[in-house]
Amino acid sequence: MSAHLVHGMGTALEAPTWPVITPAEAKAVLAQFPDVGRLEQLSWHSPRPFSAATLARADHGEFVLKRHHLCLRSVDALAEEHAFMAHLQVAGVCVPEVMMAHDGASAVALSGWTYELHRKAPDLDLYRDRPSWTPFLSHDHAYAAGMALARLHLAAQGYAGATRAAHPLVASFTILHAADPLVAAEAYVRARPALARFLDGKPWRSELDGLFAKLGEGLADRLRNQAPLWTHNDWHPSNLLWSAEGEVATIFDFGLATRTCALHDIATAIERTTVAWLDFSEGNSAPPVDVEAARGLLAGYRTILPLWPADLETLVRLLPLVHLEFALSEVDYFAGILDDKAQAELAWQGYALGHAQWFLSPPGAAFLRQLEAAL
Repeated sequence: MSAHLVHGMGTALEAPTWPVITPAEAKAVLAQFPDVGRLEQLSWHSPRPFSAATLARADHGEFVLKRHHLCLRSVDALAEEHAFMAHLQVAGVCVPEVMMAHDGASAVALSGWTYELHRKAPDLDLYRDRPSWTPFLSHDHAYAAGMALARLHLAAQGYAGATRAAHPLVASFTILHAADPLVAAEAYVRARPALARFLDGKPWRSELDGLFAKLGEGLADRLRNQAPLWTHNDWHPSNLLWSAEGEVATIFDFGLATRTCALHDIATAIERTTVAWLDFSEGNSAPPVDVEAARGLLAGYRTILPLWPADLETLVRLLPLVHLEFALSEVDYFAGILDDKAQAELAWQGYALGHAQWFLSPPGAAFLRQLEAAL
């Protein structure tokens, strides 16, 4: 059997940071969940890099077993995600069924790891082996994803869960709508000692201040008028399951979900699905872009919820910076939990700064103009 590989920061597959889940390990974990039965076999291991996941067949069906390092997700942190999923399910959004352990918790902690278990949905996982931030297979998929995102936002409007704590690798919304985004960025960094140590000695304040000056003028005032909303924050096609007709059937992976606003979620979806960032990471300064996919996603969204002209203008202005807080969270993950300075540097230069700077380049500026014209 060939060694299991996972997606890296570029296009090449890499050895996993986190070891694959073994049958003995899965058997011990599944024993904590009363409605699952005995493990029969493991049939697939996920290529995603920040955790380990596998498909487990047991007496009572197929399940997705996901394992996190305890420094990344505690049982309580996973409960925040699962509570939002439960609210969406009651409101009619199809999400995976979260299995409950013997003690009534939605996750278990064993031997320094944290585990969650979801019943496998029956729908098509068309993007299962594709890297996360790659485009839709068709513009019809983009349109369907826009409709599904709007339905999620509509269902989320009644959710009163508190903003999530500062967990690693979680989206957040504290910088761009602040009266002084640089002061807010300094507070973000201070709250994360590993990130602060990594940035110490770098001209990061002036670099961020330059981006805010060039790309964020007037953005904070616009964002402060947006209604707070719990959102998915990782909307790309490999987090969606599909029907045979090409509709979104199930939404999963709420690991980045927290309170932001609808436009933040839409901008994240466009940023992650319409620019071929993996080509950019391989040295292509003009990665392929797909304005029609963005247009399709927004057209699908507007069949369910309105987007007014002022919303669309704010969306275009938000797009170049919407990735920033999660990018900082990635730098913190690599510099802190993994102590991998090379990957932290790549996340800082190539992702946190690089994505925003690309929008200031001729190809990036042209993409924004094309998107604005298409809207």
